[in-house]
Amino acid sequence: MSGLFITLEGGDGAGKTTQSRLLASWLEARGLEAVQTREPGGTRLGAEIRSLLLHGGDDIGDVDPRAEALLYAADRAQHIAKVVRPALERGAVVVQDRYIDSSLAYQGAGRVLDGADVRRISEWATGGLWPALTVLLDVDPETGAERRAERGGTDDRLEAEAREFHEAVREGFRALAREDRDRFIVLDASLPVEELHARIVAAASSYLPQ
Repeated sequence: MSGLFITLEGGDGAGKTTQSRLLASWLEARGLEAVQTREPGGTRLGAEIRSLLLHGGDDIGDVDPRAEALLYAADRAQHIAKVVRPALERGAVVVQDRYIDSSLAYQGAGRVLDGADVRRISEWATGGLWPALTVLLDVDPETGAERRAERGGTDDRLEAEAREFHEAVREGFRALAREDRDRFIVLDASLPVEELHARIVAAASSYLPQ
């Protein structure tokens, strides 16, 4: 594959969607094809899974952590097959909001599933595809909750989890970054939007043709 795969990770309210959009726009302004996408929900099937997992009503009841992990993996398999790999094969830059690291942090650290199991399921679902660069926007749960309140709307099923859950997720992300320093850059999500964008562009530029 000749394209470039970049992912943005972090807790809810970290600003991933904003930074993904800014990075995609920056890439397009330089004549590159940028595919901005997300998980879950980057395909029609994924949108249905996202709706079920994050916004399913009381009628579905509690979702078993293993079932949750498998549904995210199913979304991921479809997304990689139908969106990401085709884009990379034609030389595009894929800018993606969440990927395997989110499952490792949320279902692994947050739900306390075996991280090796979660990783194995996701790697099988994706055929072992990992991004060249992962940007971790590190945000404390309180700030994330304040940002979500400011944008309005109702918290989804994961956003509504207790602070302890979000603390575990944050530490899960940080641990992943410490273990794979070559792939990750960690940025303070409380920095101004434009400063974060500049730092992300600087990191991404080293992976692009000069």
